[in-house]
Amino acid sequence: MRESFYMKDKHDLVRGWITKAASDLFVVQQILDTPGPYDTACFHTQQAIEKLLKSILLLYDVPVPRTHDLEELQRLCLEVCPVPELAALDLTQITDYAVAARYDIEFWPERDALLEALSLVEEVQAIVSDIVSSESA
Repeated sequence: MRESFYMKDKHDLVRGWITKAASDLFVVQQILDTPGPYDTACFHTQQAIEKLLKSILLLYDVPVPRTHDLEELQRLCLEVCPVPELAALDLTQITDYAVAARYDIEFWPERDALLEALSLVEEVQAIVSDIVSSESA
């Protein structure tokens, strides 16, 4: 049985969300090396970005809304941490993966769509890593 993980402070909570995002990315990487299902992998790219953005909000003591809307989370993050690289990202299509991948019976993305989504996750991951590093220093 895995040992329970208790949050000691805000930074532990931020690391916990980042770790959960890494778990989503692990699933994406596993699916990427197969013929699919790419819809599931796309869902996990959205989830990873959502968790990474929420970790920024937690870092700055902003209440985390119950939303899957990446554009809304991006806007909230930019209010407290105006990073140009984060502002430049277009998260519109990835936001749709939160619902489309689970409920849209016509949503069957190709591998190229997944690769684009994964590239975006990696950009967000790098931005969040820089923000967390600078705030923890």
